[in-house]
Amino acid sequence: MLKKYLPILAWSKGYNRSILTDDLVAALIVTIMIIPQSLAYALLAGLPPEMGLYAAILPLMAYAMFGTSRALAVGPVAVVSLMTAAVVGDMALQGTAEYAAAAIALAMISGIILLVMGLFRLGFLVNFLSHPVISGFMTAATLIIATSQIKHIFGINASGSNLIALIGSLVQNVTDVNFVTLAIGATSIGILYWARTGMKPILVRYGINEKLAGILSKTGPIIVVVLTTAVTWAFGLAERGVSVVGTLPSGFPPFALPSFDMEIWGQLVGSAVLISIVGFVESISVAQTLAAKRRQQVSPDQELIGLGAANIASAFSGGYPVTGGLSRSMVNFDSGAKTPAAGGFTAVGVLVAAIFLTPLLFFLPKATLAAIIIVAVSSLLNFGSLKQTWHYSRTDFAAMAATIILTLTVGVELGIIAGVSVSIFLHLYRTSQPHSAIVGQVPGTEHFRNVNRHEVIVTPEIFTIRIDESLYFPNARFLEDKIYSAVASDDQIEHVVLMCSAVNFIDASALESLEAINERLGHLNVMLHLSEVKGPVMDRLKRSHFLEHLSGRVYLTQYDAVHTINPHVANRAMEMSRVE
Repeated sequence: MLKKYLPILAWSKGYNRSILTDDLVAALIVTIMIIPQSLAYALLAGLPPEMGLYAAILPLMAYAMFGTSRALAVGPVAVVSLMTAAVVGDMALQGTAEYAAAAIALAMISGIILLVMGLFRLGFLVNFLSHPVISGFMTAATLIIATSQIKHIFGINASGSNLIALIGSLVQNVTDVNFVTLAIGATSIGILYWARTGMKPILVRYGINEKLAGILSKTGPIIVVVLTTAVTWAFGLAERGVSVVGTLPSGFPPFALPSFDMEIWGQLVGSAVLISIVGFVESISVAQTLAAKRRQQVSPDQELIGLGAANIASAFSGGYPVTGGLSRSMVNFDSGAKTPAAGGFTAVGVLVAAIFLTPLLFFLPKATLAAIIIVAVSSLLNFGSLKQTWHYSRTDFAAMAATIILTLTVGVELGIIAGVSVSIFLHLYRTSQPHSAIVGQVPGTEHFRNVNRHEVIVTPEIFTIRIDESLYFPNARFLEDKIYSAVASDDQIEHVVLMCSAVNFIDASALESLEAINERLGHLNVMLHLSEVKGPVMDRLKRSHFLEHLSGRVYLTQYDAVHTINPHVANRAMEMSRVE
């Protein structure tokens, strides 16, 4: 039981020097990557840059103890940072102590929510976020994130919680652009994109191992940080209007209790639920993908506990909400990380940077951090999924479109709530009118198929309908109408067989409908039968009085039903194949 909740006790058993070396190498690479990203994402969240570093120290150590993924890199990420800014921005002004305190409290609440979900095995709740909704939200959030950073690239003031407001504010202030800042930002973006696509081939051409070259190409953020910081310091660009990070506190994170003001918690709890779920979905999808590549497993419920512990640790160390990041996790994996200890070593590296390197970042341009954010989130854009979803399912596309439109025009919270709501509504609508088929016997077999798709044999006195959906309150009346309509339009029907091969459960409303159908058909001298009822469904039916009052019988197979009711038809269907 202890190993179940503390996975570190399991993987640390076989820890050796070889694994230690692999983890240290991976930690070094990820540390180089996470330092500028953490600073940038804190800027995106509207928080002091050092809070990004704080969110990349203790949370990584906590996840190393409680997480099950061997390669997941936990820390600040773009989408959660954007959601944090949207939530906290409604409560306090950026740059104030209240703003930072609310972000810390948000991490605490998110951590508790994730922890409770894990302990009570509530990971299934994330299934209400369908892939189209998540994809649409990520696409819209990426556009908002990138647009929100243009102000730093241009060196102007702009604000807004949605895309329309951001664009309007940018247009209004575009005349104030600082061309030196623009040059720094544009150059940084160019170098970052070149590092992604052009650095690796050059390194390979000069004889560097392809795998190592791939890893080194991920160090673009460090290159632009060092380069632009040095140029800004050397040429005194801060005096020419280039906005820089300025003084960053050196030393250990400020370990302290987060705010437990119930009024603040009441305002944050709803948003914290959304942040927790979105963060977990992003994290678990990455963790499962990487685990599959090494034939490893991750436990979703334990991942909830691991992420919950990481967020609580972030709150106690002056950080804000964290989750597993895609790009860092991929680098961690490709760098050869073998255990979660790599995350712990990364945390030590970030701590060393927080203690000794922060004075060197005084002249780091905010335009550079904005460039890092823009390039990092560009990989989340997936317009191809829009086309694919449109062609495959119009209802799923409707949920995706609602998420995108409302996220862009209203805000991130309402956007994802709308996406989930539309998904649930469309699911209820779709299942309220499930696919159904009148079936007949395929000649020469005991199989029964749709009369509109196959050449089958039917008998006028037997009406067999197959419902391809579980029976519950939204579609109970649909079934009644289908059967009543068929019986009313055909006087030859003497038996109705409900083929239940696709029915996984029958709720109380559907049971009541079945009882009503049975009673009404009885008045018309028509018998109701069931066939191919699954075991769990039959177990529930036996708890009621329905089977006692059923006018017909329950048959193991549809062939048994037809053979018993009208042996001549069933035998004739079997004989036809012999004749052929």
